[in-house]
Amino acid sequence: MKKLTIYTLFICTTVFAAVSCKKDFGELNTDPSVVTVPDVNSLFAYSMDNIESYQGTEWIWENLEQLLRFSQHLTTDPYELSTNINSRYRVLYNNVLPNLVEIRRQVDMRPERPRYRNIRAVTYIAGILQALKTTDMNGSIPYTEAIKGRTEENFRPVYDEQKVLFDTWLAELTDAIDSLAESPTGQLNFGSADFYYRNEWNNWIKLANTLKLRIAVRYERADVNVAKRVFREVMEDPIGPIDNDLAQFVYDRPQWNPIGNDIDYRSPRFGTSSIINFLKSTNDPRLLIYFSPNDLVGSFRDTLTKYGRTLPAFINPNDPLVRFQGGPADWTTDPATANWYKNSFNVSDWSRWRLIGNINKKFFAPRYGTNTSGRMLDYMVTEAETAFYIAEFIQKGYGVGFDTKGTAEQWYNKGITSSIRTMNKIALAAESTVGLTGDGEAQIAAYLAHPNVKFNGVNNLERIYIQQYLNFYRLANEAFTFVRRTGYPKNNSAYYPRNAWNEPIPRRYPLDEPPLGTNNANWQSAQQAQGFSPGDRGVPALSTQRLWFDKNSPAFGQGN
Repeated sequence: MKKLTIYTLFICTTVFAAVSCKKDFGELNTDPSVVTVPDVNSLFAYSMDNIESYQGTEWIWENLEQLLRFSQHLTTDPYELSTNINSRYRVLYNNVLPNLVEIRRQVDMRPERPRYRNIRAVTYIAGILQALKTTDMNGSIPYTEAIKGRTEENFRPVYDEQKVLFDTWLAELTDAIDSLAESPTGQLNFGSADFYYRNEWNNWIKLANTLKLRIAVRYERADVNVAKRVFREVMEDPIGPIDNDLAQFVYDRPQWNPIGNDIDYRSPRFGTSSIINFLKSTNDPRLLIYFSPNDLVGSFRDTLTKYGRTLPAFINPNDPLVRFQGGPADWTTDPATANWYKNSFNVSDWSRWRLIGNINKKFFAPRYGTNTSGRMLDYMVTEAETAFYIAEFIQKGYGVGFDTKGTAEQWYNKGITSSIRTMNKIALAAESTVGLTGDGEAQIAAYLAHPNVKFNGVNNLERIYIQQYLNFYRLANEAFTFVRRTGYPKNNSAYYPRNAWNEPIPRRYPLDEPPLGTNNANWQSAQQAQGFSPGDRGVPALSTQRLWFDKNSPAFGQGN
């Protein structure tokens, strides 16, 4: 794609400049191979590309194997937490923050510093995006003293507590928004290095406001008044949060294939009965997008009759959506049904059927197997997510005394509409199965009017939660944060019951100790201050020793 091609050119240009200036550097008695004044745009492009480019590892070892299984969006064979998890932590400090911090240092030294105001502001928004994701699974991490080794010789930064991180980021996001809201006259920009928003400063403001909402929903159970204050700040901001398709934060690179043939690594993935049954019951257009059908096609009923066979009890042969079946999230709770995940139903020597289809592999990995076309759009922060946060807070009564620009129901409907359209857009780009026909207006209107979807005045909050949950099918970190903070889907709910589950679920990752002789004391202190057993990678500790934002959250499936 053009934007990524230009990113490559930036790097090449920087290297060329270093070589072409050899004579000048030699005259200054300086190593000609060292770039002393780096190109700001090249620095930015590298960080922004790395926010996405490491995620192949994350998809395989975390999202598909662990987090989406824990959230029950899908199911697969259970595996231990691999040592390959938590690549987000390494990437934050090796690939994202260093260049963003260096950009600030470089522009602060330039006489035309005021012209870099917007560039400087955006570096905070980008860094917080990755840093928030990092603390979500690790808790206390270095930030306020991070990336100061070269400039201040501080190689032992403190691990900031999660509350300090949240407060720091809320302040930095507010400052960034204020800076970006000033007149753009005379401001320099990133050129084509900004391949997300193309220097549309208002969209960066919208992203910053949505990130503030992400922090607010995490803050809620620790201090609801902070959550309310942040919500009001976001809704009163003249630009506001992400509220349209063009403001969504999406990575779009035609050849990008992070999952590829590893879509079934170690085990294939299937839909759980809870999510598939709900999607079927509401005739949700996302059913066809999210999951693949089984082999019960055509005259399968006649074939069953011919050979005197009966389908397993969990399947209703008269179900109009019989081709979509799910099973237990935890296979030990229903081994009879789980048996059909990997085994075919043999009707005869010539008829062997898969009864439970997989997740839609092409939706996740457009170029897996022999597929050579289709592209993966990675929507990392969306309009639907934003709308559901707003609907949730209004429904909880947090929108009193200021203009929320709509009711909870209106924001709820807006979130559903955007979710369906965005997922359909991802499917179209992947050349996968889509859920909408034509302009989709009639299907979306019918869905919004469905009795199990529209507000009913009884369980409106649960309905907001479930739509938020369904929307996070492609955002595993947000999905797992959601089920931790809310306790939804609920066990034994009459609306959307969570699948039975036996095994303990780790609520965080173990954060490894730094190499001996480095920052060990600060690491040890931070682990103990959080109530963690330092170095303990066992599930008993990870499932009971919670992060700060998670300490007051309900147990899985026990939302209130």
